[in-house]
Amino acid sequence: MRTKLAFSTFALGLVITVAGCSSRPDAEVDAARAALNGAVTEDARRYAAESLKSAQDAGAALDAELTVQDNKWVKSYDKTRELAVAAKAAGDKVASDARAARENAEAIAAKEKAAAAAAATSRARAKKEAVRVGGPIRPPIKIKNVAPVYPAIAKSARVSGMVTIEATIGPDGKVIDARVVRSVPLLDQAALEAVRQWEYTPTTQRGVAVPVVITVNINFTP
Repeated sequence: MRTKLAFSTFALGLVITVAGCSSRPDAEVDAARAALNGAVTEDARRYAAESLKSAQDAGAALDAELTVQDNKWVKSYDKTRELAVAAKAAGDKVASDARAARENAEAIAAKEKAAAAAAATSRARAKKEAVRVGGPIRPPIKIKNVAPVYPAIAKSARVSGMVTIEATIGPDGKVIDARVVRSVPLLDQAALEAVRQWEYTPTTQRGVAVPVVITVNINFTP
């Protein structure tokens, strides 16, 4: 009888010892869930989708292991604790990756905006300084031609004619401005779209490339 009682006491002590050595890691789990919940933001979905998916997978693995151990009579939360630490790290990584990607995207956008503003300023200055060809200012030579697309509506309406465009050619030979000076309403846009893609040899004046104004005629025939 005493032997049985001693054995029962020993077994009970062993269970208590095992359970006590692997207590439920609530603090680690709560920290992991907080990190994962904080990671699910609009920035994360947009800028760190892969990291977010990895973090969500880590959270799912943690929840699954926690459920398994909670349902056991003899529990061992060592793996749960490891998964909680990994899930928190994954959640923190999402925030870091999203922040870095957003800052990089904002820097690129700012750079592109500055470049666009500089290009607009350059075009405005070139338009103001452009000289009309004639006399010592030789007309530029076209090196890239894009044929206008005859609009279907104009073709079906049997509209034809010549559109005259005044184009400003920048110092680099690219068209920086184009406007219609003789219109055929159904054909103007097609003419402008073509001319804006043309490129020329730069025109020079005393050895310096200068912007010039030229007049071009585009004839549409059915």
